Amino acid sequence: MRRGGSIMKTPARLVAIFVAAQPEELPRSLDKVRAVAGKGLEGDRYAAGIGTFSNYPGKRDVTLIESEMLSTYEREMGKRVSAAESRRNLLTQGVRLNHFVDREFRIGSIRLRGLRLSEPCTHLARLTHPEVLPGLVHRGGLIAEILCDGVITVGDEISELPNLADDQLIDKS
Repeated sequence: MRRGGSIMKTPARLVAIFVAAQPEELPRSLDKVRAVAGKGLEGDRYAAGIGTFSNYPGKRDVTLIESEMLSTYEREMGKRVSAAESRRNLLTQGVRLNHFVDREFRIGSIRLRGLRLSEPCTHLARLTHPEVLPGLVHRGGLIAEILCDGVITVGDEISELPNLADDQLIDKS
């Protein structure tokens, strides 16, 4: 956990898991799921290679969104987007996901690397309402790569891993 420009508030936890077998179906909630490195979450459309954006370049093993941002969106826009409707796989609490771009972090025993922000798109607006486009810009979550296989469980702690650029040891001998 970083002090000062705090990436994480205490405690940072995974509060929900969602997968959708088909591109336009509403994701279903799970208590736990198997994460497969370089592929995604078992039972999810992106792990099967059939997600809406599967043919676009770049990895998209898993997507995350902050529960706090969904609450802020509802308060500011007067519209509600549920965690499932956000179409993100993992709902977090107590962590600033934008700070994980180009950084490694852990959910329970699973290591992930933040790749880029998961900005709202016209597909999401079509499935929910147009206000998601301006309302979730730069706070629509994170796209991450899964770095090791294992099980992710609701309630797992989320922790930042040291970034070599920040913490690299220099041998001065």
